[in-house]
Amino acid sequence: MFNILYKDKHLLVVDKSAPLAVIPEGWDKTAPNLHALLEKQFGGKKIWVVHRLDKGTTGVMLFARSAEAHRHLNTQFERHEIEKVYHAIVEGEPEWDEYSARHALHANVGRKHRTVADRVRGKPSQTDLRVLQRFFDHALLEARPKTGRTHQVRVHCAEMGHPLVGDTLYGAEPNPNFGRPALHAFSIAFVHPISGQKLHFSAPHPNDFSELIDLLEEA
Repeated sequence: MFNILYKDKHLLVVDKSAPLAVIPEGWDKTAPNLHALLEKQFGGKKIWVVHRLDKGTTGVMLFARSAEAHRHLNTQFERHEIEKVYHAIVEGEPEWDEYSARHALHANVGRKHRTVADRVRGKPSQTDLRVLQRFFDHALLEARPKTGRTHQVRVHCAEMGHPLVGDTLYGAEPNPNFGRPALHAFSIAFVHPISGQKLHFSAPHPNDFSELIDLLEEA
């Protein structure tokens, strides 16, 4: 369900699998979640959640193991100093090679708790996108979110007519080869909250993501 990429007495960096929630879900408190699994693995010692990934999103995540580290990392996130890079496989072929999506986003709308683009009620949001590879009617994108809104990458891609493969919540066609949104948290870079050292970690594509790319290359 997860691999530990790095640990010290202040930090944990983890490669999360899917489907795995980061914290308990409101409708099913008994389902496994990454936070509880980590605290169990480390003998019940407190671990702080610094940021989240959707249940269906894989990849690199950062946790704090001390209150001091938690405070410092929260500050870095609030100041947008932590650099996150995602890889996404989308429907359609973008007409651009690079694009900065800036739709204002309003979260937790309706019974499905969707995030929607809303110029009136939405919060300023930005995701910088770059095409890494083109396929027939699909593309592999690099996404660098500059803000941290719920479902930000998913909604920004969908708003431009390129929903993530498997992301039926945001308009993608059901895909028999991929049953979750095709989104992977590829890397994260930040300053160690205690030592001040600049750190960078990345997580390889999971098997299903790599297999989808192989299928698209053969199409």
